[in-house]
Amino acid sequence: MAMIKDLAQVNAELQEQKERVDTVDFKMVTFSLAGKEYGVDIMNVKEIAKADKFTYVPNAASFVRGVYNLRGDIIPIIDLRMFFHLPVEKKHGETLENMLILRIDDHVYGTIVDKIDKVVGINSENIQPPHPIFGDINIKFISGVVEKQGELFIILDVIRIFTQAEEDKQKPRGVVSDGPDGSYYAPPPASVSPEMGLEERLATSDSTLSFIMESLPALRNFFPSPLNDEWIRKRFADWSGTRFGEDLQLKNAQEADEYISTFYSPYTGHFWGDDYAAQVVELLPVKTSGLIQVWNIGCGKGYETFSFACILKTRYPDMSIKIWANDNDIMAVSQAPNMVFELEEVPEHCRTFMTRGRTGYSFNPVIKDSIVFEYHDILNDNPLPELDIILIRDVLSFMPSQDQKRMVDGFGEKLKSKGIVILGKNEFLDGEWEYIGKDQISMFMHI
Repeated sequence: MAMIKDLAQVNAELQEQKERVDTVDFKMVTFSLAGKEYGVDIMNVKEIAKADKFTYVPNAASFVRGVYNLRGDIIPIIDLRMFFHLPVEKKHGETLENMLILRIDDHVYGTIVDKIDKVVGINSENIQPPHPIFGDINIKFISGVVEKQGELFIILDVIRIFTQAEEDKQKPRGVVSDGPDGSYYAPPPASVSPEMGLEERLATSDSTLSFIMESLPALRNFFPSPLNDEWIRKRFADWSGTRFGEDLQLKNAQEADEYISTFYSPYTGHFWGDDYAAQVVELLPVKTSGLIQVWNIGCGKGYETFSFACILKTRYPDMSIKIWANDNDIMAVSQAPNMVFELEEVPEHCRTFMTRGRTGYSFNPVIKDSIVFEYHDILNDNPLPELDIILIRDVLSFMPSQDQKRMVDGFGEKLKSKGIVILGKNEFLDGEWEYIGKDQISMFMHI
């Protein structure tokens, strides 16, 4: 009799389990990230979408791809792969991103994932507590795991991800100063870490960016300003995408050099390549007669100056060219006029203007006589005639902000009507300047 009762209990338990499996009281939209399957409560999913063009947002964290116009509503786009520091598959061409549009309370977010799969219905009683072994992300953001038809799904806690867990505590900004022993000191800002929620990380990123902007002048005499603000913020987005905590901070000159390594224009300190020269020729305005007068600031050893002289002579073959090339490196400007080269060292666009001597090739008199190399500190006044072009790539950003402004104001006074300024590729002017450049050539006309 006892045996019969035990079998009855087993059958009842099996039936109960079957009913529990068959009862669906929780639905989730499933998707993949870096090869693993995830799910989110369907009640938080507004819709799914595909897109490839997002509007960049300055000063945003690296995982914020920008904002997107969703039928008139501007929503932030978060790349969940970058948020969780998972590998991102490289896109080719104009491949559309897969997006889940989530509604969290009164806010709508777009989230980028690798692949959106299907809607899966389960019984909530089958959801198991989260465990670190189930995912590559912090357990804090996992609400549970569940198996369905042989597949294991990690259920994300999107409420936790997209809301601030606690009020952000105010922390003092870093202060840059010189220590008594001449060392550099800056109290560290709040650190970004993988355990932080979205709102915490956005707020902390602002603090860290401020710290970096204060560190660059002290470590490398690079001065953030409206002139280079867009590059500063884009660079920070890249920088913070691969680093955490104190690794985000600039602790020495070597790290500052690494940070600004992407700032410089093409062919800095070298002859300009034929590709770059061709674009400059194309952008220069039409002129047919007269004299072209140029101020080349920060000419260094003269490679840039010779390149630009050849470009001008190519663009304006029937016009006279005069270039005042200045630098505060007296050795460089002293040696520049007498440099000799091997022909293969010189790009094609310059070779027409070369002449062969006993020790190698040098520029012919047409080019040499058009250039005046002079030692000059540009912070001191330099009497020049009215200019057609000012060439000053990557120089202004290494001057204090007040000097940057003073120099730019002076450009307007020195240039002829519709005169041109050529800056570094990551430097920009506004106000009475019209952008006429393209790609990596930052060219402006005075209006």
